[in-house]
Amino acid sequence: MKPPVQNIHISKFTSQGVISKSDLLAVEEPLEIRLGFGQLNEREQRSISVTMRTPGHDFELVLGFLFTEGIIKSNEQIGSINYCSTVKADEFENVVRVELKPDVKLDYGKFQRHFYTSSSCGVCGKSSIDSVKVNCQPVQSEFKITSDFILSLSNKLREAQHIFEHTGGLHASALFDQNGSLILLREDVGRHNALDKVIGGTLLKNQVPLSDFVLMVSGRLSFELVQKAAVAGISIIAAVGAP
Repeated sequence: MKPPVQNIHISKFTSQGVISKSDLLAVEEPLEIRLGFGQLNEREQRSISVTMRTPGHDFELVLGFLFTEGIIKSNEQIGSINYCSTVKADEFENVVRVELKPDVKLDYGKFQRHFYTSSSCGVCGKSSIDSVKVNCQPVQSEFKITSDFILSLSNKLREAQHIFEHTGGLHASALFDQNGSLILLREDVGRHNALDKVIGGTLLKNQVPLSDFVLMVSGRLSFELVQKAAVAGISIIAAVGAP
């Protein structure tokens, strides 16, 4: 498994001069998602996205991406998910192949993406304005929390960001239950990747829809985060930054 951080040698410029030391940096590498689909005797393969991400929980990231993009409706539609073994050395553990079950029907309009998405943007890989929108049902929930509950989440999120503690360079998304207990947290250089990892992790546990949880994110509450949360059925979102 590729590490999420890397120890490198740096030169630190201070008022006393230049200091040579080692430092931990967050890793950012491409992840290509390849999709296999069709009947057993007519299988097709298509590369549907390349996203810049922090290695770790890659299968969760892929599942969350496929779900929030509307390509799959549940984890039950997945036949298998593995790293591709027949790749170049620099692509090792950077290419994931997902095999859908033969009875899964695909909307080819969901594939209308350019192949590259940066870590800073969850929608800039889209090939048209219309493809930015994902169909999702209105979130139904009786879930209620207090303002004090919301204000407590930021510190809880920060305390649980172990990789950020060493690098200062990662976003985080986390789910909390009604008691304020941390259920799942994921970090990534891309805020949309961090949320896809959380949603993918809950898909693996068959917990979606997530109507009884609060989502807390570490940065600005951007459009793609709200949309991904809505697809997963999350009814309350809190963020450090402004919407």
